[in-house]
Amino acid sequence: MRTFDKVSLGLFPTPIYRLDNLSRLLGTNIWVKRDDLCGVALGGNKVRKLEYLLADAKAQGYDLVMTTGQAQSNHAMLTAACALRLGMDCVLVLKQRGVTACKGNQILNRLMNVEVIFVDTDSYEDIYAEMDRIAKARGRRVYKIPCGGSNALGSLGYVDCMKEVAACGVHFDAVYCACGSGGTAAGTALGASIYLPDTKVVCPMVDSDPFDQIVPALMRQSATLLETDVPLHTPELIDLCGPGYSIPSAEGNEAIALMLRHEGIVLDTCYTGKAFAGLLRQVREGRYTDRDNILFIHTGGAGGLFAQDWEHMNL
Repeated sequence: MRTFDKVSLGLFPTPIYRLDNLSRLLGTNIWVKRDDLCGVALGGNKVRKLEYLLADAKAQGYDLVMTTGQAQSNHAMLTAACALRLGMDCVLVLKQRGVTACKGNQILNRLMNVEVIFVDTDSYEDIYAEMDRIAKARGRRVYKIPCGGSNALGSLGYVDCMKEVAACGVHFDAVYCACGSGGTAAGTALGASIYLPDTKVVCPMVDSDPFDQIVPALMRQSATLLETDVPLHTPELIDLCGPGYSIPSAEGNEAIALMLRHEGIVLDTCYTGKAFAGLLRQVREGRYTDRDNILFIHTGGAGGLFAQDWEHMNL
């Protein structure tokens, strides 16, 4: 397969271990891959993508990076942290949606002194047009990273992740990861197709985009970049969006509390809480036995947990 340059940002491989208490409680073998412990800010899946994307930006001579997401975007915060570490300027052009106050990830953005511009729109076309306007007004060339870093190049980060999983010595019957913009799901499914063809990939969807089209398309594009003709096994996509993207759900909150109480691991309301709720739902439905191994990829996002008003949530 073809390889691509990347910059070293994270501490990889990240740990994989069995969650003994939850495994005993649920009657099957639950494992976790701690991509939240990758060593940048509060960690998370975006760092793997940014290793490729920022290497591409540097190779093309860019010194200004812009990206987007909603107000509490973990991806945006991590993009700023990684870009600054590489000596690049970063501007976050975010949708004015969600908690815009100085809470959660916005605290980290403030501490980094990164410029944050909110745009009152639901259209990413408007966001990217605003990026172009800002760059032109400042006389700068801008490297635009899409929401979630979810393009063909960024998705290669999770091909790498599945290579790490394959090397850990445990056979996994299923791998679960959140699907919020499609890139992590596509990379995980492509990586499994290459390195773990007998492992099922299940992606709880935390947004309402047409991921049944987005994820297979990204898989094909990334496979083309790698120049591999391996048969592609698309992931199982299940709806865990609940009341909406970045809006806490009762099912997700229960999963967050269960994980913290039994394993001391912090999940978040937008991505990992809902994703782990999807795993719990299928385990409770009897999909797995005590002989199965199920891997949950912890994709980070803890910062957003502290932007929520928990006083009025039922736990």
